Amino acid sequence: MKVILKNDVRNLGSYGDEVEVADGYGRNYLIPKGLALQATGYNKSVIDQKKKIILARLEKDKTEAESIVNQLLAEEICFQRKAGESDKIFGSVTSHDIAEFLNAKGFNIDKKKILLNDPIKNLGSFTVSIKIHPDVPCTLSIKVDKEE
Repeated sequence: MKVILKNDVRNLGSYGDEVEVADGYGRNYLIPKGLALQATGYNKSVIDQKKKIILARLEKDKTEAESIVNQLLAEEICFQRKAGESDKIFGSVTSHDIAEFLNAKGFNIDKKKILLNDPIKNLGSFTVSIKIHPDVPCTLSIKVDKEE
């Protein structure tokens, strides 16, 4: 039985793929769960139209992400923290602190998208990755200075 996938199905294919499956798997699982449609001419044209709309939206999201990354790279991110004699700061700079700083500057970035392995606990410059879009990498430089 030939079906057109409406969702990504592991070990089978992705959205819009036309695949050959066993009759029982298609009729009893894929189609009732809404994961696939029977491969007919009409269903192919509907899926193709939806796929074009989705690809256009993905391209728009990518260009928006690129503009956000360019704006982020223009920002200087600097934190002032109290520090001891060995340049170790009291407390730390976390992804929550970075997200609050960026939100104050007008960027709507969730702290879960800031990829910081460990909190920053020393003075100096650090690089932090932000996951804005899967195809658009973003690495920011963060500076932690001693508070006077």
